[in-house]
Amino acid sequence: MRLDKFLCESTDLTRSLARRVLSSGEVTVNGEVVDKGTYVVKENDVVQWEGETLSPVGLRYLMLNKPAGYECVLKNSQYPSVMDLIDIEKRDRLHTVGRLDVDTTGLILVTDDGQWTHRIISPKHQCDKVYLATLAEPLSDDAEQRFAEGILLDGETKPTLPAHVERVSPTLARLTIQEGKYHQVKRMFAALGNLVTALHRERIGPVALDTDLAPGESRFLTAEEVKALAP
Repeated sequence: MRLDKFLCESTDLTRSLARRVLSSGEVTVNGEVVDKGTYVVKENDVVQWEGETLSPVGLRYLMLNKPAGYECVLKNSQYPSVMDLIDIEKRDRLHTVGRLDVDTTGLILVTDDGQWTHRIISPKHQCDKVYLATLAEPLSDDAEQRFAEGILLDGETKPTLPAHVERVSPTLARLTIQEGKYHQVKRMFAALGNLVTALHRERIGPVALDTDLAPGESRFLTAEEVKALAP
């Protein structure tokens, strides 16, 4: 990693301020003053700014059990942000991988790795998303066939990709989709003349929501989970 980027990762300095600090001779690498931002920091190098040893934050990958009443947008919302539930360093660098509606609960992924996010949400990836939907009315008899054929949503010109629905009870259904259209799950059931009264996301790709996480709690993903989500 370049030294100027290293400084930005491990401090609150912007790139321009990092260059200024470097040019003033305040930064040392292994005890020697380095004033060039292009210097490449190696794994075992000891970087210090005014005598304080620095370490980069690096990339973070988390899962959060989103409770109802929290918004995934970061600003201009009347609801609190899901980021308010995460207490880690440099939280402002994080973003959610896709969104859940304010009243939808369950698994949300959070990261500061934009390339990883893109691989997960890209339509080419065809990442399964599994939801448990509570319905106002019993699921129609032809629901399995209609979901499998794709459903034309109100305001759309093309049907959704084929989806799989499982009847858990007359008014409880587990739906697996590979897209992320606006309010898609609710709109799919609405096209069948039904209303979703509660919605919970259980899984994204091969990674399921950790049952040990209470609503509002989060944990870091394992290396295996990170790789499995975006191979």
